[in-house]
Amino acid sequence: MQTGKYILAVDQGTTSSRAVLFDALGSVVAMGQKEFRQIYPQPGFVEHDPAEILETTLFAMRQAVGAAKISPKDIAAIGITNQRETTVAWDRETGEPACNAIVWQCRRTAPECERLKAAGLEEHIRETTGLIIDPYFSGTKMKWILENVPKARELLHRHRLCFGTVDSWLVYSLTGGRSFVTDVTNASRTMLFDIHRLDWDETLLHELGVPVETLPKVVSCGEIVGLCAKEILGEEIPIAGMAGDQHAALFGQCCHETGMAKNTYGTGCFVLMNTGETPVASRNGLITTIGWMLDGKPTYALEGSAFNAGSAIQWLRDELELIRTPQEADRLAETVEDSGGVTFVPAFTGLGAPYWDMYARGALLGLTRGAKRAHVCRAVLESIALESWDLVRLMERESGVALSELRVDGGASRSRFLMQTQADLLDCRVRRPQCLETTALGAAMLAGLTVGLWQDLAALSGLWRLDTEFSPDYPAHRREADLARWHEAVARAGGWAKP
Repeated sequence: MQTGKYILAVDQGTTSSRAVLFDALGSVVAMGQKEFRQIYPQPGFVEHDPAEILETTLFAMRQAVGAAKISPKDIAAIGITNQRETTVAWDRETGEPACNAIVWQCRRTAPECERLKAAGLEEHIRETTGLIIDPYFSGTKMKWILENVPKARELLHRHRLCFGTVDSWLVYSLTGGRSFVTDVTNASRTMLFDIHRLDWDETLLHELGVPVETLPKVVSCGEIVGLCAKEILGEEIPIAGMAGDQHAALFGQCCHETGMAKNTYGTGCFVLMNTGETPVASRNGLITTIGWMLDGKPTYALEGSAFNAGSAIQWLRDELELIRTPQEADRLAETVEDSGGVTFVPAFTGLGAPYWDMYARGALLGLTRGAKRAHVCRAVLESIALESWDLVRLMERESGVALSELRVDGGASRSRFLMQTQADLLDCRVRRPQCLETTALGAAMLAGLTVGLWQDLAALSGLWRLDTEFSPDYPAHRREADLARWHEAVARAGGWAKP
């Protein structure tokens, strides 16, 4: 089916839009990237401009293709992966956004989440969607837009309102409005989708007042959903793969077997474990989700989400101005033997699994006059490994599978100090691949499978190549002391912003 020898992956993230061109060996040929604004209208609110998301995506796509000096005819397909849960509303006819996108980190719908809990919907939501009630997910964002954005209500009355996550917005825009779709992984993050029946849930649509006609058609992760308009890159190119960022990373890490797991150290930390054809229900704060779907068959996953990881390193750089680069945090952390009693809880926008405390806030504890910026940097890096420990250990208990290794990716996985700390705390191997662009690679793999560049999962597994393996080397008593101090700090950060 395929005629080109490259796949272009769009990786639309929380802080930047990126495009990565891969060859048939799964190697990076060229990249493009552009950051965009983070909008904070008031405390707890986080927004993006959908027009900027699109503009920076187009820039990154053109930059990658231009840098590779190839003809667009050589691109077999486009794969798309995206920041999840972030919610966009737009005019079906004009493509004009109705308002800023509400970002996955945003806490504005906490009161609506309290209402849903009071209405006794927790069990239905858990059993149907695999999720817990939290502002993280898209459904309450849609309700907020309908109640607070007059333009959205006007479009609804005129039967022109589109709601979608970022994948839907990009596909709609790239195809010139011809395709209005979302894939099952993104749909599974809306708190409106039945992950067993693979369809929108009427009870939740009614409860949140979201008309089904405003929502996109749900498709699998590997199928041609439309053609990227010729004016964008110079040729019509099939869009043939779609998955939310963490699902794409699980696929890109070639975690095809039940029990395999990965952790992505991006803006947040996201641990996903492949649980096979059967969804594993969690009663202790993990999320049951769809890992991917190919040929109409879903592969399920357990997920643990920590909302702030790499964003904490950015905070050191941009807000506190303690470092100039992320690498400087690494160097400073290694100049001290320990954190000097300093413990950091990166709960800027609440705590995800296993706590799900939407009112928790960041805390820097244990400060003395002897605390230096090296201690603070070390405490911040350690906090990322500690919150990941919570996720992995809970996942092992819920799944009944003890991990022998954890595959890692994301920008912060470049930190040697952080990865060694992670191996020490988990007491298992941490394996970092040569290609850290696993989110983009996963989207490329899904698209490449669809158009025949790669034949099957076995061929994809052959593309995964190890870069560095980190083995644990830490006394058990120190590990236990670190974990005890961490859990005490988390308890003190909890409920801080509760009204």
